[in-house]
Amino acid sequence: MKIDSIFVLTYKKAVITIFPKYLRVQTRYCGRTGKPVGIFTACWHLLRAEKLSDDDKTLFLKIESWFVENLLKPEFYENGNEIKGTTWFKRIPSEHLVKELEPLMALLDKYGVKYDVVLSNYPGDIIYEDDYQVGVI
Repeated sequence: MKIDSIFVLTYKKAVITIFPKYLRVQTRYCGRTGKPVGIFTACWHLLRAEKLSDDDKTLFLKIESWFVENLLKPEFYENGNEIKGTTWFKRIPSEHLVKELEPLMALLDKYGVKYDVVLSNYPGDIIYEDDYQVGVI
């Protein structure tokens, strides 16, 4: 999937152009929030279940560390995410960040974890926002 593409749908001979603002990579299973688990949590689940090879563990921890160093952490994660928020990338300013997720998507593929790349203009009620992401409930 090309992240910078514009999506064009045809419905009853009308052409609809969609410019989705937000992107999230999430599994098809839900976590304790009752919502689909994001890509980082899914990789942590694989690591804790000791399913990752040593090389894959190193790769995941390297990428996860890069994101921790380069992306702000929404406040709602500090208290264990009691409000059950989820984070979404802002599609346009985060294209370079999303590119960094590709090896993690490959890990999910390798270990049979089904996931979706979800695009939305309305992912939920925004409770957190920085230059690259929003947190929603």
